[in-house]
Amino acid sequence: MPLPPAYALVATDLDGTLLRRDDTVSPRTRAALARAAAAGARHLVVTGRPVPGVRELLSALDYQGLAVCGQGTQLYDTATGRIVHAATLDRELAEAALGKIEAQVGQVFAAVDQDGTDGRTLIEPGYLMPHPALPAHRVLHRDELWAAPVIKVLIRHPDLDDDTLAAAAYAAVGDLATVTHSGPKTVELQPYGVDKGAGIAAAAEHLGLDPATAIAFGDMPNDLPMFRSCGYGVAMANAHPLLRAAADEVTLSHEEDGVAVVLERVFSTHARSPTPANPRS
Repeated sequence: MPLPPAYALVATDLDGTLLRRDDTVSPRTRAALARAAAAGARHLVVTGRPVPGVRELLSALDYQGLAVCGQGTQLYDTATGRIVHAATLDRELAEAALGKIEAQVGQVFAAVDQDGTDGRTLIEPGYLMPHPALPAHRVLHRDELWAAPVIKVLIRHPDLDDDTLAAAAYAAVGDLATVTHSGPKTVELQPYGVDKGAGIAAAAEHLGLDPATAIAFGDMPNDLPMFRSCGYGVAMANAHPLLRAAADEVTLSHEEDGVAVVLERVFSTHARSPTPANPRS
């Protein structure tokens, strides 16, 4: 594999990519990100977590600048604590999409991420949070999920595996919503046309950069649009087979400093140029 050039932007997913299982970043990975920053590269977090579910984590990581949150639905400025751009999912369309999915696969259990820096994650009876560290508020009836604007809907099926549920949802909803598979027991619906690729494009424009100058790291199918938008895509060893197949490179797992291994190599001999070449061109 040829050595990629240095990049102006380092885009990283969080869960299963930058973060270890305990939601921490290793000292080696922190040092590698610092090396990239010293070379002039910007670090951009691109996560499926909504702003309220990631704000304290970003602060603990001493993360500065913009973050793409909520599968691309939110562009968050950590310096001001403000969401500078948000896309909400029409609640009538969301309810219709759930109905179409259930017509195909039977009952699913749903949750929603509300819009805003203080938006809540609401879960209906039967829904289990895939990440127990994330706060959630249980409601008694599905109708209560639509009490305020939402950025995405999360669904689980009592029997179907994630890939089967994601495929069924994709076939059922059409252009009512974008379907993503972002982690174990995490199939999501967000506004149609909004994904991590759109989110990183918005962030890059805000920063005055070309997404093609980005090297991206991820582990799940929801990172595919990010890979398509960026110049170079790196999948973790623990990544979903679909992402590994689409990646330019597969690195070590998130528990083995896979992000650091690549960044150390990429930024070891190259100084950042204003317009790095796109290895896919």
